[in-house]
Amino acid sequence: MKRIGVIGGGAWGTALAALSASNDPGQGDTLLWARNAEVVDDINAQHRNTLYLPDVELPANLKATSDLAALKDCDALVLAVPAQTLRTFAQEIWKTLPGHAPLVIAAKGVEIGSGKLPGEVLHDVLPARPVAILTGPTFASEVARGLPAAATLACADATLGAALVQRLGRPTFRPYLSDDVTGAQIGGAVKNVLAIACGIVMGRKLGDNARAALITRGLAEMSRLGLSLGAKRETLMGLSGLGDLVLTCTGPQSRNLSLGIALGEGKSLAEVMAGRRTVAEGVHTAQAIDTLARAHHIEMPICQAVDAVLHRGAGIEAMLTALLARPFKIED
Repeated sequence: MKRIGVIGGGAWGTALAALSASNDPGQGDTLLWARNAEVVDDINAQHRNTLYLPDVELPANLKATSDLAALKDCDALVLAVPAQTLRTFAQEIWKTLPGHAPLVIAAKGVEIGSGKLPGEVLHDVLPARPVAILTGPTFASEVARGLPAAATLACADATLGAALVQRLGRPTFRPYLSDDVTGAQIGGAVKNVLAIACGIVMGRKLGDNARAALITRGLAEMSRLGLSLGAKRETLMGLSGLGDLVLTCTGPQSRNLSLGIALGEGKSLAEVMAGRRTVAEGVHTAQAIDTLARAHHIEMPICQAVDAVLHRGAGIEAMLTALLARPFKIED
């Protein structure tokens, strides 16, 4: 597995492309597809992505293109695009990149409308392609700068998964192999919604006790949903579940956390979104998680409260009051 193609020129796609390029400089260029011509020109001419990772110098053997067909000879394709656009990109791959190169999903979320996980979306469009999930507690800028990080690489095919781990892993980026594709995706999706809730708690200045309680009870919600869909408890307690939840609910770089803080401080969702270039996936995922939970009769009061605030016109104070008025229960 020598040539890696990365689809998505944002911060995470660029970080993964830099990781791949620095890993194997003697075996062909890693190729990054980006829609934005400014990003492509910047990477090729200056070895930087000034728009999304301005302080990171990228490997010289990382090349960028805006022609998706240029990725036709890649041995694997990494999809680092927003979860809600994944189906569109899968359709473009079907038309432009025939073949059987495995697909590595680096998106986190649940598709609105269908309630499907990213792997299920790809299976709808590209049923013959093997799929792996790369997820975990990783901020793009830190990975791109070579700071230590660990992640989950989940793949039903153990041989393919091991090959991807060897190709993408390096001393400062440690992918841990898993066969629990469902659990890896559930953790990555739910944690973004919980991070918005955590941000609201911080923006309302409700204290560290409240934030710790929310993270813990949020993990219980993540576990209930994951186990009902066939995930393993160990996965939900690992890097792609608990690990990603802790990072996103405590790290100041988290887009979802900062969005929640702004909401808690009194800004409207429209005001917060208007000033952003990057996507806070939890905004879309909250709606999809609520639909998924109701379909499977899973109790997820925190996630459902976030959806109510974001998409149903509910007031933050009313939702906080409702959550705090819930009956006392046995912790299980």
